[in-house]
Amino acid sequence: MIAVITRLDTSEPGFEAGFERLRTGDEDALADVGTVVRDIVSAVRKRGDAALLEYTNTFDRRTVQNAAELEIRDLAPYAQAIAPGLREALADAAARVRAYHEKQKQDSWQYTEADGTVLGQQVTPLDRVGVYVPGGKAAYPSSVLMNVIPAKVAGVGEVVMVVPAPEGHVEPVVLAAARIAGADRVFTIGGAQAVAALAWGTATVPAVDKIVGPGNLYVATAKAQVFGKVGIDMIAGPSEILIICDGGTDPDWIAMDLFSQAEHDEQAQSILLCPDAAYLDAVAASIAKLLPQMPRAAIIEKALAGRGALVKVRDLTEAAALANRIAPEHLELSVGAPRELLPLIRHAGAIFLGRYTAEALGDYCAGPNHVLPTAGTARFSSPLGVYDFQKRSSIIECSAEAAARLGRVASALARGEGLVAHARSAEYRDT
Repeated sequence: MIAVITRLDTSEPGFEAGFERLRTGDEDALADVGTVVRDIVSAVRKRGDAALLEYTNTFDRRTVQNAAELEIRDLAPYAQAIAPGLREALADAAARVRAYHEKQKQDSWQYTEADGTVLGQQVTPLDRVGVYVPGGKAAYPSSVLMNVIPAKVAGVGEVVMVVPAPEGHVEPVVLAAARIAGADRVFTIGGAQAVAALAWGTATVPAVDKIVGPGNLYVATAKAQVFGKVGIDMIAGPSEILIICDGGTDPDWIAMDLFSQAEHDEQAQSILLCPDAAYLDAVAASIAKLLPQMPRAAIIEKALAGRGALVKVRDLTEAAALANRIAPEHLELSVGAPRELLPLIRHAGAIFLGRYTAEALGDYCAGPNHVLPTAGTARFSSPLGVYDFQKRSSIIECSAEAAARLGRVASALARGEGLVAHARSAEYRDT
């Protein structure tokens, strides 16, 4: 088995066309899915549990008769059902994730001006959050930790987790992670119907204020459609890794790092940028050597053939410029002096410095969140964090002196806009 992977060279005439193809997603597929999702969301909104049961039984091949059966009320047995070593790894990862996110907490603040005016910001947690955990092609206990823990650190009142259960089965490790992370309620539902249930609420599933967590194209599309009724974290696309290497890292390491994202699904993207053509050849040889050993080799091969690339660049400065154009979800700086290259990076979801920092560490246990912007959205968005589960209210309190002074300023501006009621409201306090 030999993966066919695109080779590009920035010095060749056809580079820009090939590079743009790498950056372009499948917009037609998104449009087709949109119609199907719209029908599902509408049905759940209008018919609640009845529609939720119909879609769950159809898509997950189940025979649930009562929506109450969709909730798992006791998670303790699942935490005991997994191997002790796995349970310890979950607990260790959870502790690291919690410690990192504790540093992100924002507190309310105020200050008082000379005339007695008090200005500030009140920070409060969301009341209820929905966490979507994928459960189709693999089990993702790491996604449970990364989504539930920041919400709990923020002080969210209730965290409602949903996870699909094909043929009624959920991996125990996922439910063990839910217990360790502190999820308050867990429902075995998935897909667009789960997103709709969280957004609008049913007799069984409570409506939430915000929905977070990754999912497939149907889930991402559903999140986009319910945005406005609820908040969402982001519209997540397929997984991505971009590696900048100077040619000094073991090529087997780099090949496996490329595989680590390609194995997620066939639409994942893995790209290597390097100024050394011979090293790119070595990585290609490592890919061919290691791919047959991978349990998910077919998925990896299709991902590499469809959206992967080995790119020869002129130098590391050019590599950084290309990285900023891609704005990848995960960026490895696998070079001898990564901190010298770091100031050139402006757009990336997570940045992994040095030869020994595999992206996989960030996926599971380093501490920072692995829910990251994809599809170039790192140009304007950030990793999921505690701040996504807090909201801010402005605080304004005027003394009589301040009301008079500010009232004159506000009156002038309001009359300039032709809004007389605004002006007179401000003027009334000028006594």
